[in-house]
Amino acid sequence: MLEFARLYANARTAVFVWSMGITMHKYGVDNVRAIVNLALARGMVGRPGAGLMAIRGHSGVQGGAEMGAVPNQLPGGLPVDEETAGRFSRLWGFPVPSWRGYFVAEMVDAAWRGELDVLYCIGSNLLDVLPDRRYVRQALSRIPLRVHHDIVLNPQMLVEPGEEVLVLPATTRYEMAGGNTETTTERRVIFNPEIPGPRVPGARDEWRVLVELARRVRPEMAGAIDFPSTQAVREEIARAVPTYDGIQHLRRKGDQFQWGGPRLGEGGSFATADGRARFVPVPLPREETAEGMFRLTTRRGKQFNSMVFASKDSLMGADRDEVVLSPRDLERLGLREGQRVLLRSATGEFVGRARAGPIYPGTVMMCWPEANVLIPRGISDPQCGIPAYRDAWVELVPLPGDVTERATVGA
Repeated sequence: MLEFARLYANARTAVFVWSMGITMHKYGVDNVRAIVNLALARGMVGRPGAGLMAIRGHSGVQGGAEMGAVPNQLPGGLPVDEETAGRFSRLWGFPVPSWRGYFVAEMVDAAWRGELDVLYCIGSNLLDVLPDRRYVRQALSRIPLRVHHDIVLNPQMLVEPGEEVLVLPATTRYEMAGGNTETTTERRVIFNPEIPGPRVPGARDEWRVLVELARRVRPEMAGAIDFPSTQAVREEIARAVPTYDGIQHLRRKGDQFQWGGPRLGEGGSFATADGRARFVPVPLPREETAEGMFRLTTRRGKQFNSMVFASKDSLMGADRDEVVLSPRDLERLGLREGQRVLLRSATGEFVGRARAGPIYPGTVMMCWPEANVLIPRGISDPQCGIPAYRDAWVELVPLPGDVTERATVGA
């Protein structure tokens, strides 16, 4: 830490890049705020060779959030409150709610309590991405009607319904008539043209189904939500979100623009009332180390979200059932490379094989989503709703057996 402090203190420029290892904690937002404070302290924002960049989980996250596809923000990253809801109500000609929706974990809790009548799920697998799989399965089974609109089958679709489950085939982004856009983490809005070729029979664009559903539910307001094409959607985005002005002109492969220009905060001018940035006090969390326990952290291998494509992590050269410990802990526990170990928490159990790796003593690292069996539910960052995937405490018990014997998952 001291070495980093000296390095940063003497650096002329610095770009701070972080990913889910920073955010998947019960204090993830505060982690990011601390990084922003650090950058502001030396003026590493708004000038060449300096900046802040969050690496998102996949390519739909950035633009989706900026369009309001999160429960606590309206389009443009604006807060969900009376003033902002009133602005969009006047723009669109129908009342926009001023209350925020559920974060994903909250939504599952509501389903478990029997408070959800319908779940329309586009492109997700809640059963495998959330902690405590058994609880999630029970919650999903209590929803009377579930609709799963996706390009692939996944396990959550096979959970027994309260009454009915509909599985609808979707188009991919490259099959969407009229093309579409994505937003990168450097704020580049890029046009994706439609690619000709065979199509899955009956597959439809998700947005078209949602628009048609809304028109049928509220036929008297059908004219307010009539979008005949993706071009019409892009024109509406430009009208509703001023920072995205320019998206309406994207029509061909390679078309793109960067909202906000090459750098935000250029020359020390920020998008605040007085044009100045603000430091945010970040309280230090106080946590007691659990005696004899290990802090569980997670890694990803060759996979897309919960869809795993290979049994070996090409970055570490480790199999997905291998549990990574520091060499010091391996020696302290008298473990051999490849020895079977039991990891146990209040939520569940996992049987894997021990492996030494570059990890801090007192920590164990597992593949995700396999680690979800050990992660307790109900612990999330209160400001953004992300479950605390990297805060669990687990017990590690050496098991007898041949070191070459592959391990199995327990629940």
